[in-house]
Amino acid sequence: MTDSKVLEERNIVAGRVAIVTGAGGGLGRSHARLLASQGARVVVNDLGGSLDGTGSDTSAADQVVAEIRSAGGEAVASHDDIASWEGGQAVVETALNHFGTLDIVINNAGILRDSSLKKMTEAQWEAVLSVHLSGTMHVTKAAWSTLCDKGYGRIVTTTSAAGLYGNFGQSNYSSAKMGVVGLTNTLAQEGAKYRVRVNAIAPIARSRMTETILPPPVLAKLEPEFVSPVVLHLCSEELQESGRIYAVGGGYVARVAMVEGVGVQLPTAGGLDLDEIRKQWSVINELTNARPFGSAMESIGAAMTGLAADE
Repeated sequence: MTDSKVLEERNIVAGRVAIVTGAGGGLGRSHARLLASQGARVVVNDLGGSLDGTGSDTSAADQVVAEIRSAGGEAVASHDDIASWEGGQAVVETALNHFGTLDIVINNAGILRDSSLKKMTEAQWEAVLSVHLSGTMHVTKAAWSTLCDKGYGRIVTTTSAAGLYGNFGQSNYSSAKMGVVGLTNTLAQEGAKYRVRVNAIAPIARSRMTETILPPPVLAKLEPEFVSPVVLHLCSEELQESGRIYAVGGGYVARVAMVEGVGVQLPTAGGLDLDEIRKQWSVINELTNARPFGSAMESIGAAMTGLAADE
C-alpha cells in the first residue's frame, strides 16, 4: 500500500469513493486494490458466483476487503447481485451508507455461458445480458443522480474484443459487450455537463474467463495488474476524455474507435438505382479517410451534408 505522503503528493483518487463490481478476483480485485492503494475508499462488490453466474459465496469479496484493510486502506464488501435493479441500488446504498458519497463506478462484473447460436438457449442468452449489460446499467443508474448532483464522476465500463469484433460461440457475450459500448457513448453525452466522464476498456488479462482458452505462457504476460493502472487514470480528476474505448493488456494500450467511411452520395431522383449501388460498391466499402463521430447526430449531419450537396 502506498504511504499517505505519496498519496497526498500524487492525489490520484485520494479521498474518493469507488465501487468496483466483480471485485472478488481477477481484474476487479486488481482494480479495487490499486484504487485503495491510491487513497480511494472502495466498495468491493461480488456475488461470489461461479463462472456461469450460478451460486454465491461471500468469502470472495470479504477476502479482498481484508487484503485492502491489512494494507492500510478502507473498504467494505457488497454481496449484492447486480443483475437486478434492486441489487444495483443496494451496491450504491452501501457506498452512501458507509462513506457518505460516491465518485467512481467501475463496472467489471461478468459471466460466461458460451454457445453457438444454433445451440443457444434463452437462459444462456438472458443470463449473460443480465449481468454484463443490464448489470452495468443497474449500478450506473443507481449512482447517476448522486454523481450528477455533485457535479463530478468517473465511470469505467468493460467491453471486450469479442463485443467489438465478434467471437465464435459468444453471440450472447458479444452482444452484451457491444451494448455496453452504446451505453457508454450515450452516458458520456448525458454526463458531459455534470463533469461525469464515462469511458470503456476492452481488457485482455488472466482471469477465470481466459484461463480456459489461453496457454499458461501467454497468461503469464497478461496479469490483471497490467490493466488496472489504465483504469486508475480513467478515474483520475485530471481526465477529460469521455466516450472513449481503450484496448488494454500486457502493457499494450490503444484507443479503439468506430469509424465511418467517406462513402458516396448516390442520386435519388427517381429512386435509388441498384446498378449504381453495384457500380459504387468498392468505394462504399473503402475506409481510407474514415472518421469517428462523437454522436449519432454528427453522423447524421455528415450524411445530410452529402444529401444537400446532391440537390
